Amino acid sequence: MGSGNGTAVTEFVLLGFSGCGPLRGPLFWGVLCIYLVTLLGNSLIIFLTLADRALHLPMYFFLRHFSTVEILYTTTVVPRMLADLLASCPTISPASCFTQLYFFALFGIAECCLLTAMAYDRYAAICRPLHYTTLMNQEACVSMAGASYLMGIITGTTHSLFIFTLPFRGANTIHHFLCDILPVLRLASASTFWGEVGNLAVTIAFILTPFLLLIVASHACILATLLGVTTSQGRRKVFSTCSSHLFVVILFFGTGTVAYMRPWAGSSQDTDQILALFYTVVTPVFNPFVYTLRNKEVTGAMRRLVKRYLWSP
Repeated sequence: MGSGNGTAVTEFVLLGFSGCGPLRGPLFWGVLCIYLVTLLGNSLIIFLTLADRALHLPMYFFLRHFSTVEILYTTTVVPRMLADLLASCPTISPASCFTQLYFFALFGIAECCLLTAMAYDRYAAICRPLHYTTLMNQEACVSMAGASYLMGIITGTTHSLFIFTLPFRGANTIHHFLCDILPVLRLASASTFWGEVGNLAVTIAFILTPFLLLIVASHACILATLLGVTTSQGRRKVFSTCSSHLFVVILFFGTGTVAYMRPWAGSSQDTDQILALFYTVVTPVFNPFVYTLRNKEVTGAMRRLVKRYLWSP
């Protein structure tokens, strides 16, 4: 809890990269390159899943929404981060900080829910193939995607409104490169107990529970089904599909769980920022590679696209 004395805060100072010194230049170009690859790769996925009829399936419906959220999620953080890397003393107004925190929470929770929906889709396709078209019909897919965005909106609204109704006086230094929930909450001049409880509840409900109970459980069922597949070709196809999704899930949920469930006391701010770099910058760039280069249907769609627009007479 920040100091209760002093005048009301009119701007926050972001100290996330203040200790990087000469590394700020290479870090700027590295983050910029990763961001551009993330934008181009996820945009390609969105275009392919819309343009190619062979990809008009529930799996690619969710992948299209996931790629859209990835673009919005990283854009909430990275452009501001790049500008701050070039600034000698990066500052952000309370209104801008509120906006960033709101959309960061919105798209982060939506991404968690979409990853869970994608895991359920793979479970239904592999473990219950005879009921797949019924379980994953168009209405069910749209409902799951809509619920993902709704959960994000509710979480982003409640968190941002609660935090920014607290008084901020005196202390205005955020030891982070973005307006994340916990670093901003630490500066409040009033009791932050309910904010901490709310953050823990959201972490358990949307990160820990989907990861442990839904995603891990669904992949355990898939593994059991995989062991019953008699042909090596069928086993490889199932394993390739699920291992790609599980890689993204572990990277995103793993870093998020560690970041938001670590106790405040004794927690390292440098460790917090490294974890945040992973789930805001690094993880999104893996999505295009994992879901395109390792997916024969997507690579086939890319080849058909090239033939249609570049090689056609």
